[in-house]
Amino acid sequence: MGWVYATSFVVVYFIQNVAFIGQNLWLSDWTNDAIEYPNGSTYPAHIRDMRIGVFGALGVAQAIHASRTLHSRLLSNILRVPMLFFDTTPSGRVVNRFAKDMFTVDEMIPMSFRSWVLCLLGVLGTLFVICLATKLTPCCWLSCRWLAIRLEFLGNLVVFFSALFAVISRDSLDSGLVGLSISYALNVTQTLNWLVRMTSELETNIVAVERVSEYTEIQNEADWITSRRPPADWPSEGKVRFEDYKVRYRPELDLVLHGVTCDIDSTEKIGIVGRTGAGKSSLTNCLFRIIEAADGRILIDGENIASMGLHDLRSRLTIIPQDPVLFSGSLRMNLDPFERFSDEDIWRVLELAHLKEYVGTLPAGLQHEVSEGGENLSVGQRQLLCLARALLRKSKILILDEATAAVDLETDDLIQTTIRREFSHCTVLTIAHRINTILDSSRVMVLDAGKIVEFDSPSALLERKGHFFALAKEAGVTSIQYTAL
Repeated sequence: MGWVYATSFVVVYFIQNVAFIGQNLWLSDWTNDAIEYPNGSTYPAHIRDMRIGVFGALGVAQAIHASRTLHSRLLSNILRVPMLFFDTTPSGRVVNRFAKDMFTVDEMIPMSFRSWVLCLLGVLGTLFVICLATKLTPCCWLSCRWLAIRLEFLGNLVVFFSALFAVISRDSLDSGLVGLSISYALNVTQTLNWLVRMTSELETNIVAVERVSEYTEIQNEADWITSRRPPADWPSEGKVRFEDYKVRYRPELDLVLHGVTCDIDSTEKIGIVGRTGAGKSSLTNCLFRIIEAADGRILIDGENIASMGLHDLRSRLTIIPQDPVLFSGSLRMNLDPFERFSDEDIWRVLELAHLKEYVGTLPAGLQHEVSEGGENLSVGQRQLLCLARALLRKSKILILDEATAAVDLETDDLIQTTIRREFSHCTVLTIAHRINTILDSSRVMVLDAGKIVEFDSPSALLERKGHFFALAKEAGVTSIQYTAL
């Protein structure tokens, strides 16, 4: 389809250039009317009207706009690329594709291409007029072969020979046509130079199309929706099972999880701890298939998550991340972007998240405008809004990815209290930044170098005095009595 549009564009500009040359030929013939009708009073009115009418009708104006298809393909593909793409690609480069490169495609390339086509057709038209006037087409063809060697020299030759043969053939040529030939010949040097310049500029700008096209061909994530869809109430129990699960971020990198195998029962509260780089966040990313498995599988309520669409999987799980994500818009939109819940439901979860009093004091209430990234809210309020969003969804599986690492102890306590009370019927996986927050968990999973090195109740792990005991000791927790928290 792109070639059809490009060819059509060239054809249209060719027609425009033919019309442009034609009107000059028309003017040349028009000037000969002065010889035929030396007395202005005898000039026929119908010929005058025809001349002026045709001349005015030859004006052609065209414009070219951005390719919606190219932009749509770029946006659609970027929204579906794996998250790992953004880990290895600077955000500025992605923004540049949508900003600078699309501007080049939309504004610069059409102008460069238009100028290039006009220059090319102008050169061809000039040579055509000169050949028409001097009847020495072979001479012009030989001159064109020197285009790549000396543009200035070529232009001077064209002017010289046009004038020379016009003088030689003065008895057989009209004065108007001779003048037109010389006029075109004088401009051929400038036109040729401009053609070379436009060719170079077009070649430079066309790289933007190549860069944009490159991003439209990046491999996407798995299918959003597949033919094998889970039951409507899935997951109904919240059981999670890892079977010899291995994963790496990119094919050329080492494994970050080495054969993880474990069973998590329904409604269990699992704390996940480990030092930096142990694989804690990678484990939760695997649940959302942000990272695809290198080997092994994950079963949720007996369903292999690798066989279902990403939409079905991700829409049934809930995560409260360390960095709360809020969008520019109203509070209500941030809590319920698809408008599936009533205002009463939203006020209820705001109360559970300890935000009802604050939102009630806002003049616009639920319609209070949130700035980009929630900059007009405190870090604690942003995290509590994410908690309210999780409460509204009522997912059977909740993941807390160091959700309280950036908040104060008071907000941390509010979040932990609400989670214990409102998610008692759910399976909760908590990546812990503070050891105290997972001491009341059913079990604690200790990761080290991508492997599960300990997995038991907090009290048993403290008594064992292994990896978990060392982490707890660093946090100031050395006695089994802390498990009562």
